Amino acid sequence: MGIKQLTQVIKDNCPDAIKEGEIKNQFGRKVAIDASMSLYSFLIAVRSEGQQLMSDTGETTSHLMGMFYRTLRMVDNGIKPLYVFDGAPPKLKSGELAKRFQRKSEAQSAEQEAKETGTAEDVEKFSRRTVRVTREHNQEAQRLLTLMGIPYIVAPTEAEAQCAVLARAGKVYAAASEDMDTLTFNAPVLLRKLTFAEQRKEPIQEIHLDSVLEGLEMDLNQFIDLCILLGCDYVDPIKGIGPKVALNLIREHKTLEKVVAHLQKSEKYTLPDDWPYQDARALFLEPDVRSADDPECDFKWEGPDVDGLVKFLVEEKGFSEERVRSGASRLTKNQKSGQQSRLEGFFQVKRKTEEEKKTLKRKNEEKLEEQKKKQKAEAKAKKEAKAKPKMSS
Repeated sequence: MGIKQLTQVIKDNCPDAIKEGEIKNQFGRKVAIDASMSLYSFLIAVRSEGQQLMSDTGETTSHLMGMFYRTLRMVDNGIKPLYVFDGAPPKLKSGELAKRFQRKSEAQSAEQEAKETGTAEDVEKFSRRTVRVTREHNQEAQRLLTLMGIPYIVAPTEAEAQCAVLARAGKVYAAASEDMDTLTFNAPVLLRKLTFAEQRKEPIQEIHLDSVLEGLEMDLNQFIDLCILLGCDYVDPIKGIGPKVALNLIREHKTLEKVVAHLQKSEKYTLPDDWPYQDARALFLEPDVRSADDPECDFKWEGPDVDGLVKFLVEEKGFSEERVRSGASRLTKNQKSGQQSRLEGFFQVKRKTEEEKKTLKRKNEEKLEEQKKKQKAEAKAKKEAKAKPKMSS
């Protein structure tokens, strides 16, 4: 799930923190990718007539198709991907996982009913909700990556947290995930939509945490508290508290302890009986991860095992041999040619002065004011257009 409405909060308050561009703009960069989130998106997106792709023996292959071709796309654009798989979920997440299981069970029942009485759109909608990444999906994806020469590691718990550690240590440039809580785990740069299909033609989003903190005028601890208040996987949200209220509460009271004390006096909001926000904060600040200097985090990119790929994808899974050999050839070519180094790898990031921070803040405020004026003008124009009497024919 990630953090509810965090993207909108960032867009509204610090739009300069989000950059959008083509995948080729990431050339020469190493990126740690949330594998489990990617596999889930592949299972949903890589489909034929509303159904997941299957081998001749009836095994699902959507996850392998997505992993193979979208990894090739990244490598072709000069990116060195490292996949990070989820380990065991933290105990505090069990409540959210139980809810997800219940929703999936309900969706499966609804899907069966839709097949019998509903439309094709109903079937598609409910079938998407029943998708889940299994242990077998993970194992097959890991086997595929090994044969492709692409490194992967299994995190002790959350993949996003492990990606963030590697990015902070400089082992990779960024963490790639669709979950916004990757920023809450202190990833300096988050890439979104990196593993999307090329046909969707959606730009890659690059979100910089330091710009987010500057735009929100918060330190990391306050940002984490804001994310918990917005709603995360570890604790239930507080009914009635949306993004604007959450932002104002943290800005006014600075910490969740003071926010909770304020809410306990309020008759407007009711805290859940069990709301372990301090435990949630500890999971974001000190997640169970491998340190960047752990031997498991020493990874390298190698050439593909062409014969192994053909045996696995063609003989076992029914892929086109011509396409698999072509993909392997692309991997070999890119691995041999190496990657051009980016200039950013040779320089230290210069911290902004107080004057530069003030200037950035002023520019953000001016941009937000312009957006508000534009929205008001558009709303006024629509209102006036509706008020005009229609010409009778």
